[in-house]
Amino acid sequence: MLSSLPREQQDEIAHLAERYGTPALHNAALYTGDDYEPLNKPDRYGEVCMVVRRKNGRLLTMKKAFYPPATFRLLTGGIHHGESIYDALLRETHEETGLEVTITQFLAIVAYQTENARKTPSFYTFAFLLDEVNGTLGAIDEDEEVESFCEIQPAELPQLAEHLEHLAHTEQRPHQNLGDWGEWGRFRAVIHRVVWDKLQSQGNARASK
Repeated sequence: MLSSLPREQQDEIAHLAERYGTPALHNAALYTGDDYEPLNKPDRYGEVCMVVRRKNGRLLTMKKAFYPPATFRLLTGGIHHGESIYDALLRETHEETGLEVTITQFLAIVAYQTENARKTPSFYTFAFLLDEVNGTLGAIDEDEEVESFCEIQPAELPQLAEHLEHLAHTEQRPHQNLGDWGEWGRFRAVIHRVVWDKLQSQGNARASK
């Protein structure tokens, strides 16, 4: 699953797992072509998923201005080529939330395969549980177009995934006009289910703090 990554990334993943816990590993087949826009951006090979747990124990989700109505999701951000997963995690958390956090746990790695590349993952998501320490919530990077935030209980993750999976296929996404909201929703739903399964396996007390 991780063998397609360069040795440097594999070594960092091993180090992060030793420090923050062994992540769940999940392979996800996406029934779309290799040109599917979220998976082929030239500036990244993967992304971090920031599962930010606020001081009240609820998880942070967000909605961008151009998303379909009532569509929230966990926060993610791209890992640039030459950037470590750790550095991307802290950078993206700061840019998208303005919060100071501590890394609590390495939750999961999802590897995505497309129809034409079944054996070699096209993209990776690395999910971490982060605990809020300080700061004022608000996106610092205006280019992210974050419209609003919403706090949810961990047990609401499957419901959120269900919503994403059933977005309509008819409307095109506004950026690059590649793919529709249905494809995007199925892609985005995966990490929500994997994170919930990982939290659930550890017991509600661990998940809800």
